[in-house]
Amino acid sequence: MKKGKKYPDEGELVVGTVTSVRDYGAFVNLEEYPGANGFIHVSEVTNGWVKYIRDFIREGQKIVGKVTMVNRDKNQINISIKRVSDGQKRKKMQQWKNETKGRMLLERLAERLGMSPEECYEKFGYDLIEAFGGLYPAFETAVIDEEALRDAGFEGKWLEEFIKLAKENISPPFVTISGILKVSSEEPDGVEIIRNALIKAKETGDVEIHYVGSPKYRITVTAGDYKTAEKMMKNAADAAIEYMESMGEGNSAEFDRKGE
Repeated sequence: MKKGKKYPDEGELVVGTVTSVRDYGAFVNLEEYPGANGFIHVSEVTNGWVKYIRDFIREGQKIVGKVTMVNRDKNQINISIKRVSDGQKRKKMQQWKNETKGRMLLERLAERLGMSPEECYEKFGYDLIEAFGGLYPAFETAVIDEEALRDAGFEGKWLEEFIKLAKENISPPFVTISGILKVSSEEPDGVEIIRNALIKAKETGDVEIHYVGSPKYRITVTAGDYKTAEKMMKNAADAAIEYMESMGEGNSAEFDRKGE
């Protein structure tokens, strides 16, 4: 729910449900703007020539589109789906799903508090959206750090129930990955060399290293997303390999991301 906003902005990505398909285009209801409708011209459905528009879009389908024109006087909103990349589509759809869940959780919270959803929005909902970028991020933040909302200035009897509801329904947004680092040394002080290589790996960030069995060590990384986790793991493995290689030919190291 966007307070006081009835129309999207030009260039904004929106989620819509297709209500009607014609040879010349399709009409959609905009999920984030109740009462607002958009139109997708056949030329904005896909790149290339379209013989049968229903080969690409159908009634009841959820779409992610880019707003190309907004005429508030005529209540007209033009949308393109061919100008949205697959990555943008996935990200926007997930964001919409999260916000849908956020609204449902707020409605559940309202029941627990003996308030209407509208009262919750006015009392703290809109402020949470402004502070955290949406209701779902606010619930998510409460799971990660329940003091974060208080630190942001939120207070009241509703806050404790809000945090409780968040913990009941949302899992912390973390991913964990691992791989095997193989290190060996033929030097007299090989044990110390390997130990220092592992220290170098751990110094790169928040990583865990556990002995599996000579010459294997498992590197485990926990982060907010896979891209960050992969980067952290690579940095750790590279640090260990670089150190082992710097200690002479009698030392070797290799990393197996598959963990074999």
